[in-house]
Amino acid sequence: MTPQRYKTLRHMETVRNYLNAVICELLLRGEQHDQSKLEPPEVEAYDRITDGLLGLTYGSEAYRAVLKAVAPAISHHYACYRHHPEHFQDGYREMTLVDLLEMLCDWKAATLRHADGDIYRSIEINQQRFGFCGEIARMLHNTATWLDELHVYHKAEES
Repeated sequence: MTPQRYKTLRHMETVRNYLNAVICELLLRGEQHDQSKLEPPEVEAYDRITDGLLGLTYGSEAYRAVLKAVAPAISHHYACYRHHPEHFQDGYREMTLVDLLEMLCDWKAATLRHADGDIYRSIEINQQRFGFCGEIARMLHNTATWLDELHVYHKAEES
C-alpha cells in the first residue's frame, strides 16, 4: 500500500468515526427526548393540556393561550432540552446542527398529531418566531422534504 493510499484510508476512517459519534449522539437524544414531560413539574401540565392541544392549529391564539396557562412547566421543559431555541440566551444561534435536527424531528412529529398539521407551515411560523435566516429555513425545509421521503413508521395518531 502506498503512503498516499494509507492516508486516504485514514481520512475515510476519521470521517466515519466523526459520523459514528454524531449517530451515537442522535441515538441518545432519541432515547432521552422529552423525558422531563413524564416527571414533575411537567407531567401534570402536559397531562392537562395534551388532548386540548391536538384540536388546535399550531401557532394560533388558542394554541398560545393553552401553553401560557402552563408557562412554568413549559419554561422548565425548555430549560431541560437544547433542541428548543428557548433553551439558549441567544436562541437558535447557539444551537448545533444536531440540536436543529432534533428540533425539526420534534416539529415534524408534532405536526402529525394535528388534523391540520403542516411541517412547512411550522417552519414558516418558527422562522418568524425565532428569527431564522432564510438559509436556515431553507435547510429545515429541505430536510423536512427528505424526512417525508423516508416514510418513517409512526403511530402519531395515537400520540
